[in-house]
Amino acid sequence: MPLHLTPLHLTKVAFGAPSVEHLAERLLHRASEGPLFLTTRYLPKRHDEVTGQGSLFWIIKHQLVARSPILHFGEAEGGRVAIHIDAELIRVQARPKRAHQGWRYLEHHDAPADLAGAADGLAAMPPALMGKLSELALI
Repeated sequence: MPLHLTPLHLTKVAFGAPSVEHLAERLLHRASEGPLFLTTRYLPKRHDEVTGQGSLFWIIKHQLVARSPILHFGEAEGGRVAIHIDAELIRVQARPKRAHQGWRYLEHHDAPADLAGAADGLAAMPPALMGKLSELALI
C-alpha cells in the first residue's frame, strides 16, 4: 500500500445520533461486541488514499463534529464492503456540512482541525455554536 503525503477522508451522517456524546457511546458499545465497522455497497475507488491515514468524519445536525480513524477496508456479509474504524471518536472544530446519503470524499485541506488538547476552550463549546462561529469566520 503506497503512502500518500495528504490523506483523503470520508464523510458520513451519524444517523440516529442526536449528539457527539451519543455517537461516542454507540461506537464504544459496538466495539465492545467485536470489530467496529460500517458497511457500504462498493469499495471506494480511492480507498488506497484513505486506508491507514484517512478518517471518517461524522455529520450531526448538518455539522462535521468528530472523526474516527479508518483502519482498513474488508469484506462484509452479502458481498458488501466493511469500513473498519477505530472506536476512539476524536472531536473536531465543528464546520457546516450538508447531509447526504452514504459517504463522500473529503480532501485533507478541507478537513476541520482536531480539538484534542485545545487550550482555547473550543473543546468545551457546543458543536452548533462552534459551527455558527466557523461559518462567520470568527474561529
